[in-house]
Amino acid sequence: MYIDVHCHLDESDYGDLSALIAKCGETGVRRLIAVGFYIPSSVFAKNCAEKYESVYFSAGFHPTELSKFKEGDLDIIADLCKHEKCVALGEIGLDYHYPDTNKPLQKEMFVKQLDLAEKLSLPVQIHSRDCAEDMLEIIKERKFPDGALMHCYSHSAEIAEILTKAGLYFSFGGASTWKSSKRAARAIATINEERLLTETDSPYMSPASSYGAFPNTPLAIPEILKNMAEIKGKSCEQMQNIVWDNAHRLFKKLG
Repeated sequence: MYIDVHCHLDESDYGDLSALIAKCGETGVRRLIAVGFYIPSSVFAKNCAEKYESVYFSAGFHPTELSKFKEGDLDIIADLCKHEKCVALGEIGLDYHYPDTNKPLQKEMFVKQLDLAEKLSLPVQIHSRDCAEDMLEIIKERKFPDGALMHCYSHSAEIAEILTKAGLYFSFGGASTWKSSKRAARAIATINEERLLTETDSPYMSPASSYGAFPNTPLAIPEILKNMAEIKGKSCEQMQNIVWDNAHRLFKKLG
């Protein structure tokens, strides 16, 4: 009863996608949320969800992909989000990592997509990198009636406490298993267990056992969950149940 709440499924990365998803099922990874980051990837994620019973999806425009945004794309995102297996709008957010970042455009599109998610009564999957101050400013002004996930959480434990008060959930991936990831370990230890989720962000961020390998896959979820369980002082079975329940509480369209 494992779940990967944030992965990117692309056959060019994995080869035989059907074989991978079958192996996930055999390993106990029973639910995958394939996440879109612009129109083509969101459509591909939808197609995967239609093809594979265990796959659900989200649709949205990632902040570093906004150069590809065209008039009418938000209408396409809205239509995709109405699909019975679309569990969230995302991934959306802010990313100030690169020197050519258009911060005003990122903030504008983030807010527009947050508004769209609220209109559609869907939770959001949020990407947040090197942008803590602006992210907090936007989040503090909202209520998130349908929930929100900070995917691959990378900010401090102190910021996590603020975001928890805003009702957000937090997912951690392979990077949280690295010995160097002290910040992630502190955040996991601090965050209430009812707000924790597991992800891989596949094909990126392989866990400690396969550090530097590409592609990472949803098969890494048991290792990620085991590390989370150890930090929280839980058995793996207890942590599986906690994460499974948390995911279904946040993503209400999950089967």
